[in-house]
Amino acid sequence: MQEGSFIWGRLEKQHRTVDKWIDWVWVLVLLLAAVLLYTINLGHLPLRDWDEGTVAQVAREIWRAPFGSMHWLYPTLGGQPYHNKPPLVHLLIAWAYSLGGVNEWTSRLPGALLSALSVPLLYYIGREIFHQRWAAIYSALTYLTMLPVVRHGRLAMLDGVAVCFFMVMMLCLLRSRRNLRYCLGVGIAFGLICLTKGLLGFLLGAIALVFLFWDTPRLLTSRYMWTGILLGILPVAYWYGAQFVHYGNSFTETGMMEQSLRRVWKSVEGHSRPPWYYLLEIFQYTWPWLIFLPSSLRFTWENRNLSWAKLVLVWCAVYLIAISLMETKLPWYVFPIYPGIALACGAKLAEIENTPILSSYPRYLLLSLVFISILGSGVCIYYSLEDRTQPDLQQIFAAVAITMAIAAILARRGDRQFLKILFWGSYVSLLLLMKSNDWVWELNEAYPVKPVAQMIQQANPPAKKIYTSFDYRRPSLDFYSDRTILPASSTELKDYWQSDKQPYFLLDKTALNNLKLESIKVVKHDSGWSLVTKNTK
Repeated sequence: MQEGSFIWGRLEKQHRTVDKWIDWVWVLVLLLAAVLLYTINLGHLPLRDWDEGTVAQVAREIWRAPFGSMHWLYPTLGGQPYHNKPPLVHLLIAWAYSLGGVNEWTSRLPGALLSALSVPLLYYIGREIFHQRWAAIYSALTYLTMLPVVRHGRLAMLDGVAVCFFMVMMLCLLRSRRNLRYCLGVGIAFGLICLTKGLLGFLLGAIALVFLFWDTPRLLTSRYMWTGILLGILPVAYWYGAQFVHYGNSFTETGMMEQSLRRVWKSVEGHSRPPWYYLLEIFQYTWPWLIFLPSSLRFTWENRNLSWAKLVLVWCAVYLIAISLMETKLPWYVFPIYPGIALACGAKLAEIENTPILSSYPRYLLLSLVFISILGSGVCIYYSLEDRTQPDLQQIFAAVAITMAIAAILARRGDRQFLKILFWGSYVSLLLLMKSNDWVWELNEAYPVKPVAQMIQQANPPAKKIYTSFDYRRPSLDFYSDRTILPASSTELKDYWQSDKQPYFLLDKTALNNLKLESIKVVKHDSGWSLVTKNTK
């Protein structure tokens, strides 16, 4: 009897060793695939406006600050106090600047690497909640091949980093159910989220607490859990306290109210959308996995008594309702919901994987794949026309069309290999997109900033503040020109010209002709823009 127990124990130990080895192989494969996808051609395109330009500018001012100064604690933007977000990501980028210089690649690299790390983290989350390894694998692969996740994760923004820390928090939360030492990781990850995107940490923390209340309520009364959370809150409380002591009520009004809380009930800078806005975002950008999303959510609801389904339902429902009720809506606010969607799809795809061989898969699946294939072929042909030739886009949409066509044929035959084709083809298509110059398509919304910024830098005007006839402010232009470029109306420009002794204006051709400024001197001209000042001679 003892000999049998000994042999059984050894076999069980060997099984666990093999199991861990397989996990490590998958983690390594997923990490390498993610790093390649998130870093290829990372620094070739200019930084885009708003978040990227702002984050990079704040990071550069931290990098430029004298050694030993407190600039890292009290960051600035254009020399003015920066209250928008805590500076954790900005500090990481400043550190990258110290190693590789100030450029697009170093600006995007810290966020891209942490976003890539979130792919194997989701695999580990799947391993915690699913009985089958394939459910975890498919969840990670779905997340890896989601277009909005890859695009925003590569940008010099805060969202991919915050989601990475959120996954660390959820992984530690799940593991704390059997090992209370992971409660410390829950608190640390919560603190890192708050030091990345401020009050977003409390929304994501609320998701974790709601899940615990439904799934493992005993942890809500654990002193280990609350001790870990308290330890995570301490650095957050220190940072907010330091800002309040240093800036007083201006930080409370600007940093906590105007830039954070007020976004809930008031539209900031005109970013108001209907409550269903994020549903449209998900509908637009989650193909081809949107095909499986309705059946995945239904499958999740049917299994709501299981731990994985509780996590997915809480994750998706609480977050989607919260951001949909907010008055201010921006496309990247929906980012944290994508891991939850990927888990739901992973569970459903694993069920498809284990389904007995069929003569054919459901008609809606076949029709969807055929539709995407036809659409991809049409777009590929469109970009092959003589007056619209774009080889990069041709290759991307050709890859999409071929992938969907092969997947449709295999699905029509009842061959489960169609899922592998979908994942591989989606990954190759995304890789081609990221390798091209089209992955930051917002750059086409306005004039290119780098030639204009280079013109300003070559002129090197003594003024650090330049007024422009352009309609709105462009943080990327501020970053590249190393100046503050402020939009102004025709009336304001004329007033500045009269009142300032040596004003500097950045004017387009129409404004230059219509303003009819006296004693004007054109300092530099490039790309349809002129840098002008007063001729004092």
